[in-house]
Amino acid sequence: MSDEDFEIDTDDLTRRMDGAMGSLKTEFASLRTGRASATMLEPVMVEAYGQRTPINQVGTVNVPEPRMVTINVWDKSMVGAVEKAIMNSGLGINPQTNGTIVMLPIPELNEERRTELSRVAAQYAEHARVSVRNIRRDGMDKIKKAKNNGMSEDDQKIWESEVQDLTDKYIANVDAALEHKQAEIMQV
Repeated sequence: MSDEDFEIDTDDLTRRMDGAMGSLKTEFASLRTGRASATMLEPVMVEAYGQRTPINQVGTVNVPEPRMVTINVWDKSMVGAVEKAIMNSGLGINPQTNGTIVMLPIPELNEERRTELSRVAAQYAEHARVSVRNIRRDGMDKIKKAKNNGMSEDDQKIWESEVQDLTDKYIANVDAALEHKQAEIMQV
């Protein structure tokens, strides 16, 4: 068998690790930092027309000022459902309604809440690290399987080193993203 028969698909591992990073960024976006952001509403789903719909598909989300998010609901009958979805989302924001516009005043975060959000961010980062390590394990298992099928020991070491380097790079990216998010959360 030639060496090409034992090539490990690092593109697949990279794609999967990128997915873990994308998931982490989405989770971080849902954490409130005391500043208004349209992305903080991305995980909020509204019961609309018999199905769960993202909030940005029932109205226009705007950030008119640093501590205010507004949602201009397109269908007046959906205003109550949007308010209910926001209250049940766990964001800790009480919506105020003015006709079809739902206003979300973002309160100042106290020190205790900042510390709590920082811990939540750390948990999200740990989940991402575990995902990256699981992907690494899958890659290493493929390398072991290829070694059992005749891959040379030198090739095995080269591939293991490549998978480990990829893993180290993504773990460093997770750590950097966490550090940035925690600094953002703790900023007054």
